[in-house]
Amino acid sequence: MTVSAYQGDYTEKGSNCTTDRHAEMTEAFENLDYQTWADLMTDKGRVTEVVTNDNFAKFVEAHELAQDGNYDAANEIRTELGLRTSNGERMGAGHKGGSGEGRGDKAGAGVGQGQGQGRGNR
Repeated sequence: MTVSAYQGDYTEKGSNCTTDRHAEMTEAFENLDYQTWADLMTDKGRVTEVVTNDNFAKFVEAHELAQDGNYDAANEIRTELGLRTSNGERMGAGHKGGSGEGRGDKAGAGVGQGQGQGRGNR
């Protein structure tokens, strides 16, 4: 069974999902090849801001768990990474050191580094 998560929903495929692109993604996941994955994901939204070379292996682990049907464990990792889960929630540490909780349609508030930290002359 092949599963590709679209915004955390393991039952949905993204609009750019083709057989060739899926094969390239599968190969990138199997080889833990962050750079190939990142190149394939250019301009694909928030996931490219959150998933880094340092946490790519965890992201791949979540993908593999979802492929095996273990959505709860996959969602735990996605939450840890700060990504949307299969139930539409986005909770956890997030990127840039922020923390907070968001549910539903991008609602919620985060606190931490990366928010309201502007400096300089205005």
